[in-house]
Amino acid sequence: MLAIALLTKSLVTNLGMLFGMAPEAADNLGFLAMIIAAFVMYFRMTKMRRK
Repeated sequence: MLAIALLTKSLVTNLGMLFGMAPEAADNLGFLAMIIAAFVMYFRMTKMRRK
């Protein structure tokens, strides 16, 4: 789960800078994407455990 979150942050940050965003804004967007990816992975893991 941690690896997915960090890879998502890196990917979104790099894509943001590639498309011309400021580095600070791209980093903030990457952090937001990392949080969302972590929540999605957590809910998927707990959903599989319940069944």
